[in-house]
Amino acid sequence: MARLTFDELGGAPAGLRDFHQAVARRAFVGVRRGVGAAARPAEFVHDAVADGVYTGLRSATRLLAGGVDLTLRHAHVERAPLSSSPHGSRLLGALQGLRGDALEREGSPLAQPMAVRVAGCPVPPEPGALADAFPVATPQVVVFLHGLMETEHSWRLGGIPTYGERLTEDLGATPVYVRYNSGRHVSENGRSLSELLGALVAAWPVAVDEIALIGHSMGGLVARSGCFYAAEEEAEWVGRVRHVVSLGTPHMGAPFEQAVHYASAALHAVPETRPVARFLRRRSAGIRDLRRGTLVDEDWRDRDPDALRAAACREVPLLEGATHCFVTATITGSPRHPVGRLVGDFLVLVPSASGRSRARRIPFRAEHGLHVGGAHHFALLNHPAIYAKLCDWLASASAPGRSLGGTARGA
Repeated sequence: MARLTFDELGGAPAGLRDFHQAVARRAFVGVRRGVGAAARPAEFVHDAVADGVYTGLRSATRLLAGGVDLTLRHAHVERAPLSSSPHGSRLLGALQGLRGDALEREGSPLAQPMAVRVAGCPVPPEPGALADAFPVATPQVVVFLHGLMETEHSWRLGGIPTYGERLTEDLGATPVYVRYNSGRHVSENGRSLSELLGALVAAWPVAVDEIALIGHSMGGLVARSGCFYAAEEEAEWVGRVRHVVSLGTPHMGAPFEQAVHYASAALHAVPETRPVARFLRRRSAGIRDLRRGTLVDEDWRDRDPDALRAAACREVPLLEGATHCFVTATITGSPRHPVGRLVGDFLVLVPSASGRSRARRIPFRAEHGLHVGGAHHFALLNHPAIYAKLCDWLASASAPGRSLGGTARGA
C-alpha cells in the first residue's frame, strides 16, 4: 500500500511538468513572434530551471518512499490481513476498481484473484474447506456478485439483514458471496467466474440442484459473461442455473463512463490539457467496459481503448432456459419524471438497466422486471421491495426445458 501510494505521488510531478511545458511552449511561441531570437536565452533558462525543479520533486518522492518502505519492512507489526476486515476490503475494492488491471499486470498482492469469501476470508473451492465454511449447505445456491469498487461487504448496506440471510430463512437457500477484482475486463472476470463455479459445484457438500446469480451493477455483466463462456465451453455447472438477476446493471453502458471517454478525447486534442487526458485514460479496463456494457474478449482485444468511435459490441445472448430478471431505479418516484429520465439512479439510466435503448435491445421479459422509485444506485444492494421480488422470482418453479447437469447454450 505504501509503495503504491508513493508510486502514484511520484507520477504527479511528471504530469505537472507536462502541463507546465505545454503552457510555456505556447507562451514562448508568442514571445518569439514579438521579439524574435532574443527570447531564446530566457526560454533556455526557464526550461533548465523547470526541469531541475520537477526532477528534484521526483527524487525527493523516491527517497521518501524508500525510507518508508525500509521502516515498514522492519516494523513486524502483527495484524489481520487488510482484505479480511470490512474497512480494509473496501479500500482494496476501490483500488482494484480504479487500477486493478495494472496491479494484476505488475503482480501486486493488492490484485487479489476471484474467490468465495466468508467473514472476509477466501474459501478455496475444495470439499473440506467448503464443508467447514458452509456447515448447513443446501442444494439451492445463490451467488452474489458485487459491482465496481465494491466487495461482498457492500451487500450489508443499511445494517439490516442481507438478501442472502433472508433467503436462507425464507427459502432455505445458501448464499455464496464472491469477491473479484473489478478493475479487470468484465470478460476476464466472466471466465474466472465460470471456472470458480465449476469447481464450487464439484466440491459442494451436497448435490447442487439450482443456482441463482444475483449481480449488482457490474456484477450483472460478470454474471452474463460467465454464463456465456460456460455455455460456450459446455461447462457442467451452467445447466443448473435457474435465475440470473441484475440490479441496476448498465447493460447498454453507463453515462458517466461515456462522458469521461469523450472528455478525455477532447482534452487530449489540446496540448495544455493533454496531461489531464492522460490521467483520465489511466482508468481501469473494468471501468472502460462500462461504457458499452462489454461482455466478451473480442470487444476489447486488439482495439484502441481510446478510439473516439469503436466498433459495435457483440450481442451476447441470454442464457437459454434461465429466467433473466432485472431491476431499474430512479431517484424520482416515477421513471417518466424528467429528472429521473436524465440521471436515473445517479449512475445507470433505466433504458440501460432494462436492456432497452434506441440502438440495442436485450430480450428481457417485462414481467421479469422491477422498477424502484426514489432510490439511488447503491440502495439496490439491500432494498425491501427488491427482496420481496427476489423471493417471488427464486421461489418460482424451475424453468422448463432444463435437466440437472445439462448444458445450456446461447440462442
